[in-house]
Amino acid sequence: MSRTTSRRSLLRAGAGAAGCAAVLPAFGRFSPMEKVNVLSIGVVGSIGGTDRKQVAAHPAVRIAGLCDVDDGYLQQAAAEHPDAFTCKDWRQAFAEHADEFDAVIVSVPDHSHAPVMLTALAHGKHVYGQKPLVHQLAELAMIDAAMAARPGLVTQVGNQRMVYPGRRAAVEILRSGVLGAAVEAHAWTGSPSGTYYFNIDRVLSEPQEPPPGLDWNLWLGPCPEAPYRDLLVPLKWRSWWDYGTGGLGDWGVHVLDVIFFAYDELTSPIAVVTHAPEPAGVFHPYPCRATVTYAVDSPRFARRFFPIHYSDRNQAPSRAALGLPAGAWSEENMTVVVCEGGVLVLSAGGRLEIWRQGERTDGLQMPGLPEFPELNHWHAWVDNIVGKKTELRTPFPDGVRITEAALLAVKATRFPGQELRWDRASLSFTNHEEATQTIVRREYREGFAPPTVA
Repeated sequence: MSRTTSRRSLLRAGAGAAGCAAVLPAFGRFSPMEKVNVLSIGVVGSIGGTDRKQVAAHPAVRIAGLCDVDDGYLQQAAAEHPDAFTCKDWRQAFAEHADEFDAVIVSVPDHSHAPVMLTALAHGKHVYGQKPLVHQLAELAMIDAAMAARPGLVTQVGNQRMVYPGRRAAVEILRSGVLGAAVEAHAWTGSPSGTYYFNIDRVLSEPQEPPPGLDWNLWLGPCPEAPYRDLLVPLKWRSWWDYGTGGLGDWGVHVLDVIFFAYDELTSPIAVVTHAPEPAGVFHPYPCRATVTYAVDSPRFARRFFPIHYSDRNQAPSRAALGLPAGAWSEENMTVVVCEGGVLVLSAGGRLEIWRQGERTDGLQMPGLPEFPELNHWHAWVDNIVGKKTELRTPFPDGVRITEAALLAVKATRFPGQELRWDRASLSFTNHEEATQTIVRREYREGFAPPTVA
């Protein structure tokens, strides 16, 4: 066996039980010739270019392959990585080039996340996958099963805001219990708030020919055949029910994450109710206001049931009702955790405030906090692949818990105002057969179904 082959086999064999650190020597012990070969799928788009360039900047990385359904994007990336193989169909990359890469960046629209990521995991590849982790509730169970079958693989959800010291400090403060038992949480986003990422007016334009160079069939992937329409590609698909997850899905990992990092007891919700002006149809509705409820049995919670209130379109809670003084929230993407001994207020950008009896404390000045060394979100993924134990936020098992809450809030917009009782074990809504049949899973188009990872 050649040294290169042996190295690649070790990389695939990988990590400890938590899926966070490969059982390999530290990065510095490898020669410059021993690279982590990475396939980038979705090479430009809204975030694909950033993901690719950030990962490529790690000294242990070589971009070995590029895949995109758009010729223009593919050519743009190929000019930056002239030695990489290129293809438009991600299935071809795995069928013909699987022995040429060790890890995969998946920066494609939401509807194709699970098919691509699960194919990568089935091939024993480490995966960096964009948020939300999956598009369908049933796909959460597929990811869980894949991680159980491939515990040595290093995975990371695109949650770059967790590098901010204030966000990492929020987790430490809540876990410490210094604010007392948790009562409830609130999270909200200003999204959708503009026309760049969203079809904010929900215009269903007339069918037309796709732009030159775009393989529309491959872009549709697992979804039913449908005509190309303006105001959809390359960015505004987020507004469509079949392809995106609206503002709630798009921002869930950035405002719900610290709640789940702090409280391991929040395993799976028991119920969701989302209020929206009309049922979701072709487009996601807005504004939406959801309550996702968890059953808990722990002294770290004030009651046996813990609600997370999650909203879009900047529907912030009353400051007075939370015991906070009058004033403005620091951002429009926020997380608030109410505890018996105080309130934690956190912005997506990392501004952290602790409020106790009307008095404000800078969260980073709370006593007992550890140091928060500078952290590169993308490089942490690579570090863990090569055996350098670096803080990793967010591996897929955590991503499943975060995404489940956000997806339930999104999918419940098909039945606005109706409380749906969720049972994760059976992937069903125990009080609503129609919801079980219509918003839990999809029929995958032939050739695009995610594989079972065993």
